[in-house]
Amino acid sequence: MMMSMEQIQNVAKNLHPLEVKLILSYKNGDELSVEKIEKDLGLKAGNGNQALSWLAAKEIVREKRRENAVFYELTDLGRNWKENGTPEERIIELLRINDALSLPEIALTLKLENKDAGSAFGVLSKLGVLFMDEQKKVRVSLAAGEQKNGRPISGPAADYLESFRGLLERAAQTDSTGILGETELSDGEKKLMGQIAKKRGAQDAPFRVIERETVFWVFSPIHQELVEALKQAGISGEEIGEITADMLEKGSWKGKNFRSYNVGLPPARLLAGRSNAYVQFLENTKDKLVSLGFEEFDGPLVETEFWNSDALFMPQFHAARDIHDVYHIADPKEAKTIDEPWLSHVAAAHENGGTTGSRGWNYHFDRDFTKRLILRSQGTVMSAKTLPHAKIPGKYFGMLRCFRYDKVDATHLSDFYQTEGIVLGKDVNLRSLLGMLEIFATELAGAKEVKYVPGYFPFTEPSVEVHIKHPKLGWFELGGSGIFRPEVTASLGISVPVAAWGIGIDRMALMALGLNDLRELFSYDIESARLRRSL
Repeated sequence: MMMSMEQIQNVAKNLHPLEVKLILSYKNGDELSVEKIEKDLGLKAGNGNQALSWLAAKEIVREKRRENAVFYELTDLGRNWKENGTPEERIIELLRINDALSLPEIALTLKLENKDAGSAFGVLSKLGVLFMDEQKKVRVSLAAGEQKNGRPISGPAADYLESFRGLLERAAQTDSTGILGETELSDGEKKLMGQIAKKRGAQDAPFRVIERETVFWVFSPIHQELVEALKQAGISGEEIGEITADMLEKGSWKGKNFRSYNVGLPPARLLAGRSNAYVQFLENTKDKLVSLGFEEFDGPLVETEFWNSDALFMPQFHAARDIHDVYHIADPKEAKTIDEPWLSHVAAAHENGGTTGSRGWNYHFDRDFTKRLILRSQGTVMSAKTLPHAKIPGKYFGMLRCFRYDKVDATHLSDFYQTEGIVLGKDVNLRSLLGMLEIFATELAGAKEVKYVPGYFPFTEPSVEVHIKHPKLGWFELGGSGIFRPEVTASLGISVPVAAWGIGIDRMALMALGLNDLRELFSYDIESARLRRSL
């Protein structure tokens, strides 16, 4: 790369202090690596890589070669052995005062894993220090008997123990990484590392094997010219980049040189991340319900007519079954089976009331029709599916995506979310239900005006609709609720009252986020002023 003197001077003035230190500390021909410059210049971990990357981007250094190297890192287990002794050392010390112990006794006394005690015995027995007698007791061999009188073990065993201890001490005395390079080890130490270090599963080994590829860099021809330009400009790499409170307090900034800044450069655009307002609202609603002791349920988007409607005592000839209200699945059209005994119980409730105390709807229940597959049209389907397995007392909720053919406008969508919930218990009543509805309307939706209107649903009695007043859209229904009829609960194995509700959580968000149209919740415009204000 050819540069004029003016270009070199401009480059020199805009170098980072890390780059300046590196350029001034080495000469042409020196091979540079991250490890070398961080050690030589006392840089923090990562700073060496930054400096070389920046210089490479400016073509001030270039890659010369790459070299693979092996390192050994001291693990937490290794640090523990360094402080408290290796299993071999501790076993020898234990047997100084005990003539014979079994391996389980040794492991229990020293609080070692059985495998660690066994491995240490295996090593020491090969070295002639220990043996196991006929009673499966570990003893000190005659050849090493002198150690019982306080004399150190000699020979190969002593070399092994001394070398092992030396590796632990040296690794612990390095910087905080506790890493030893393979090139720093003797042939004997390399052989020992091969026995005590692991590449995988190193949590139960004193050393972890690390293989690294080291990149070596050299300066480009403009290095010397940059050195001269830096010296002429009086740049040393020790310039102060920012004033800290401590520097002001102690006055240490006085007499120092400061880095120059190009104030003419345009600032980088700050792209601040933020949560989607609607997603955040959903999460807050979940947190609120969980804090009240509710358990969350969920289920598939595709359901059968049985769970979506029949189990809710909705007659198969009901107007809500109109093809314009639900989406049917083309292939496959039907489920293979419906779980028993719920199918038979529900069918009987429809036909004659079964054992629910009701007279039913007095028609022939179509067991083929009930298998038809549709997209879930209401969240209450999950309440029905939860009843056979619900705890009593119990509280459950779900945030469920539903699909229903509808004209899209400010308060209606063809697919929408409902927060569905049930509370089971012998003391559950309409007052319990109205209390929950108030939480949804005032605390979660933030409505100032709320009213409760009598409603009708085939599966609840009494039934209540909760309405809230929007400052621009006026009054609209937030959702329906009621106490499940016995035809629903008894058919699904429940004998206590069950309060249930299905709230349009999209409409709750409409109110809580101060929006005027449901479609704004799903806008592609992430810079929407309304949604930004909602956060």
